[in-house]
Amino acid sequence: MNAGELDFERIYDTFGPKIQRYLTRLVGEHEAEDLTQEVFLKVSQALQTFRGESELSTWIYRIATNAAIDKMRTSSFQQGARASSLDDSEEAEEKALGAGEETSSLELRLMRKERYECFVDFVGNLPANYRTVVALSELEELTNNEIAQVLGLSLDVVKIRLHRGRAMLLKELKSHCKPEDWL
Repeated sequence: MNAGELDFERIYDTFGPKIQRYLTRLVGEHEAEDLTQEVFLKVSQALQTFRGESELSTWIYRIATNAAIDKMRTSSFQQGARASSLDDSEEAEEKALGAGEETSSLELRLMRKERYECFVDFVGNLPANYRTVVALSELEELTNNEIAQVLGLSLDVVKIRLHRGRAMLLKELKSHCKPEDWL
């Protein structure tokens, strides 16, 4: 699909929530809201130059990843902006779970939410180069090839970072979460 086939509003409607969720996992909700707007401002400005050499989604994730990396490098971010990301993830998960289910499923929903929170919290604590690869793979469900394109890395580097990031994540999950939360 090339950019000429889609208008900006449709692109924003399709990718806006995904990009904001992705950015929330990387930089926290407060930062992600502003960053999402910046990303789609860049997308709208550069849409006419999109050549279709990669998927539109890959191109947009690349813009978002670069914006997140730039944000994570700022001193204001490094002084604690990540602290609010767990609360942000809880709110997003509540919305995703929906309402109106029977009370018996409330316990199941709470258990899923706790598992999700535990997982997202530890993904957020990974070093940035591993956090980005793991978030794209495990949370955004991109393939290794798509991650390589988004991050501008070789496929081998993506595989190595993903392997190491998952190993770090598993180690943290095993040492800090109840076994049923990470199994």
